[in-house]
Amino acid sequence: MFFTPVAPAVLRRTAYAPSLERFLDDTLLTARQKGYSIEQDDKTVTMSFDMPGVAKEQLSIGIEGSVVRIGSLEGAPRRYKAAYELPQDIDVAASDAKLENGVLTLKLTKKVPVSNVTQLAIN
Repeated sequence: MFFTPVAPAVLRRTAYAPSLERFLDDTLLTARQKGYSIEQDDKTVTMSFDMPGVAKEQLSIGIEGSVVRIGSLEGAPRRYKAAYELPQDIDVAASDAKLENGVLTLKLTKKVPVSNVTQLAIN
């Protein structure tokens, strides 16, 4: 006697499936689909984040060298915490942040690298 399956067999997910799915989502989704975008030119880096329902008083933005940390404070309707490392240090005094219509936009000015080259005299 032969048995033929009528419906396709149900595959069991392994323990690694959630992390694999998250990895594929992170690599295949564009930054805009994830809720943020990063653009840069020679002098500035512009970062935009979707944060609907969060007031500017409920956000904390910290910059240390080339690392930008963004987080929501206690009492915010959404919890958000992320850190981004940029390729160059940021000039905090010349940078700007604004929250408008649920979109946080950071316009970060890159620091001009200072050359520490000393000329050596030839004898």
